[in-house]
Amino acid sequence: MHPKTDRSIANGLLQPDEPPAVEIVNPASNATALFICDHASRRLPRSLGSLGLTPAQLESHIGWDIGAADLARRVAARLSATLVLSGYSRLAIDCNRPLAAPGSIPAESAGTPIPGNAALTPADITARRRVFFEPYHQAIADLLDRRRAAGSPTALFSIHSFTPDYPGEIRPWHVDFAYNRDRRLAGLLLDAIDRHGLVVGDNQPYKVEDDDDCSIPQHGERRGIPHVLIEIRQDMLSDETGIAAWADRLTELIVRLGPQIDRIARETMSA
Repeated sequence: MHPKTDRSIANGLLQPDEPPAVEIVNPASNATALFICDHASRRLPRSLGSLGLTPAQLESHIGWDIGAADLARRVAARLSATLVLSGYSRLAIDCNRPLAAPGSIPAESAGTPIPGNAALTPADITARRRVFFEPYHQAIADLLDRRRAAGSPTALFSIHSFTPDYPGEIRPWHVDFAYNRDRRLAGLLLDAIDRHGLVVGDNQPYKVEDDDDCSIPQHGERRGIPHVLIEIRQDMLSDETGIAAWADRLTELIVRLGPQIDRIARETMSA
């Protein structure tokens, strides 16, 4: 399902034939797991051109979470779960950054200047928020509201990927289960995952923070919904084989933990 973007506030950012800012897959699912993918796409609207970047730069990790959308689609499909995906590149606006954060509309990323994001006017910033950021988060909020009204327990899984070669940082981890104040869901996954051949991160290389993250704090913590941000290293998702292997691994893990995840989600609803 593709919710329609309100063209009256698009200010020319999106044309009628361009994809909407958010995609919802299987919205009527009553599976406990609800998946979101904040950095699903490297697409830029035609109105923004290339933001002054080369095709290789736009295809790199600065533009999106490589492999994350394909992984999320596979796992959600196998669990018959709902999945919400952002429709445009994090370079237009980052759907997992608070609007007040410096990286919301990045002027540079990993040392790469983003010329098209320099010297934006307040009207430019407002338009991007209304066209790309707000529809994505409103779609998630609406789903959660409907699930709560229907008495459907929910566990929120945010699927990301991270580059192995961030400037100045060695990243040995293959997967990271990230959280902030609520470790319930991350703790289950950390305890249960088969670590053979894997370096597993417990809030490494990323943790969820109020100043840098939006989706988990807004839709998970504030609602009291059990949640986890799962980050897979991008060289693990560089081809069909890698994506399939991680889809198998995460699906098996979530299915195996299903009764415990359901119990936590139901306890949260009754608290």
